[in-house]
Amino acid sequence: MSTIEMPAAETPAATTAATSPAATTPATAATTEPAIDVAALGQQLMGRWADSRRASRALMRDSAFHRDPTLGMDEHRERVLGQLKLLVERGDVRHAFPAEFGGDDDFGGFIASFEELLLGDPSMQIKSGVQWGLYASAILHLGTAPHHAAWLPDALDLTTPGAFAMTETGHGSDVSAVGTTATYDAATDEWVIHTPFRAAWKDYLGNAALHGRAATVFAQLITRGVNHGVHAFYVPLRDETGAFLPGIGGEDDGLKGGLNGIDNGRLHFTNVRVPRTNLLNRYGDVDENGVYTSPIASPGRRFFTMLGTLVQGRVSLDGACVVASKLALTIAVRYGTERRQFVGGESDEVVLLDYQRHQRRLLPRLAQTYAMSFAHEVFLEKFDAVFSGASDTDADREDLETLAAALKSLSTWNALDIIQEAREACGGQGFLAANRLTQLRADLDIYATFEGDNNVLLQLVAKRLLTDHSRAFAKADAALMAHYVADQVGEAVVNRSGLRRLAQSVADAGSTARSVDSVRDTESQRQLLTDRVESMVAELAGKLRSASKLPKPQAAALFNRHQNALIETAKAHGELLQWEAFTDQLERVEHAGTRQVLTWLRDLFGLGLIEKNLDWYVIHGRLSDQRAQAITDYIDGRLLPRLRPHALALTDAFELADEHIRADIATGAERERQEEARAYYADQRARGLAPIDEKDLIAAKSARR
Repeated sequence: MSTIEMPAAETPAATTAATSPAATTPATAATTEPAIDVAALGQQLMGRWADSRRASRALMRDSAFHRDPTLGMDEHRERVLGQLKLLVERGDVRHAFPAEFGGDDDFGGFIASFEELLLGDPSMQIKSGVQWGLYASAILHLGTAPHHAAWLPDALDLTTPGAFAMTETGHGSDVSAVGTTATYDAATDEWVIHTPFRAAWKDYLGNAALHGRAATVFAQLITRGVNHGVHAFYVPLRDETGAFLPGIGGEDDGLKGGLNGIDNGRLHFTNVRVPRTNLLNRYGDVDENGVYTSPIASPGRRFFTMLGTLVQGRVSLDGACVVASKLALTIAVRYGTERRQFVGGESDEVVLLDYQRHQRRLLPRLAQTYAMSFAHEVFLEKFDAVFSGASDTDADREDLETLAAALKSLSTWNALDIIQEAREACGGQGFLAANRLTQLRADLDIYATFEGDNNVLLQLVAKRLLTDHSRAFAKADAALMAHYVADQVGEAVVNRSGLRRLAQSVADAGSTARSVDSVRDTESQRQLLTDRVESMVAELAGKLRSASKLPKPQAAALFNRHQNALIETAKAHGELLQWEAFTDQLERVEHAGTRQVLTWLRDLFGLGLIEKNLDWYVIHGRLSDQRAQAITDYIDGRLLPRLRPHALALTDAFELADEHIRADIATGAERERQEEARAYYADQRARGLAPIDEKDLIAAKSARR
């Protein structure tokens, strides 16, 4: 069987060692291990908006922002509303808004600080997102100056709690097909907002059940008998007593699987009239005669431009899942380095994290979390560049939308997996509410559906990849196409957005199986991961090439037959983006010990992706059976043992204080139990009071025979 040749481990001088109250020296640790500069790594993980993140985390140390697990749904809702009022008092909700409204146009800082609210209570984070990230942001980005002056101040200071009324019972991710209508009545210069059937009720809206006094309502704009597609309208909902205004009704969604501090509800409208000027008219307007105008001629492009202004919801969900994953792994790794189980040496049992299986459960997910964290910072940079205007072209917005769809999908799924594995790795202790993991998973469950179902979003990513592929080969001659189809190996080019442009140039490098003699180094990992994405896109393109020539029903049926392949291709692309982000960050690390450990961690992530898809690599001839087995052997035999001594330091770099963690088993309780037990047995032995084990007696008798 072939093996993977590795250079000798680097042993740079340590400059900063990891220090943690939970630290336990693992049996596998060696004195020559490289050390991590935890402070510098923590700064790197915090990214460009470190100050905003730390300011938000400072707030989240205050128990006033913490979830109270003893509260029922009604009390929890009122507590979260009170927490939003506290956020207003502390001045941390206006970052992304103009200076005239008390903000500083800091879009990246707004999202970064918002993501950290999860450490207090995910319900508070999401309700804040509804109020300022959706409702107020819709007024800002879809409205114009009169709307800003009229409604933003009350939205920002919570005088008017608001709902974001987009989702309908019958149409969730398919926003373009919502059933609610807004029909212009020229006789009264008003819009008539109407819900024509039950499936068109607005559903799952935060602030709708109780607290919302107004909403931005998305409806089909109809004037002069023409439907101009979905637009947003400002619609008052309740009077000062909290009662619905005439023509408006609704229901409470009631108890949910998680996030019960949010008053989700349903709304419906029966010929509700609002002034013509309540249309948020940045991208489409109607004059008093009912004439519609728009700066964007194409209805499709106009629709996606309007929705694109609200992409920050996906950005923040991606980042919040990174925060949640860091929290879950901090709990599980600390517990794994303290909890002892089964026989070890003469006086000690073995800590859980010294078992290979425990390492296999947690360390690859730690590598995944680092990749997610670094990729999110790339994502956040792109978001800020678009919304600040620093880099805001149609292509930039298209890139941002694709990144949002890819990374939000992966991170929300990965967070659920990470939290669940962390829970199981903590055994029965992980199931206790005091240790937070079960509630954290329950609250984040819906993130996979929020802001677009992940499976729908990934299809959008795949279609973008196919579009890029067709553009790249639009003018290719037959010889080039034949060469590409034969080898399906491209020289990847990364553009400024971080999106990987596929198949823009084709190099005669031979097959991956022949050209790659080791899968350990950076370029070999890059080639294997890139080759898989490019090959999957090329294969899909070949199967779907006829779609453009088919009638719509047949074209839809053709796509449906390859829906799973579309999703798998998009996932592979998103994972490649995460790997690239991780690899880019390695180049910025100056401290030798940190760089060495992060390289091992990046290798664990990259080789883990390859191992997860070994069937594809073997079937397509990219790896031999022997080399495929060598990958698993290298992960188990080299990477896990090398990373084990650094697990605590890698989680310490997340900079989570005990007030953020709030899990008994990760903030001293387990350590105290273990120290008490070890002290007890040590005292028994020292005083000669320890009983003789029956097995020792049997062994002694056998030895005398």
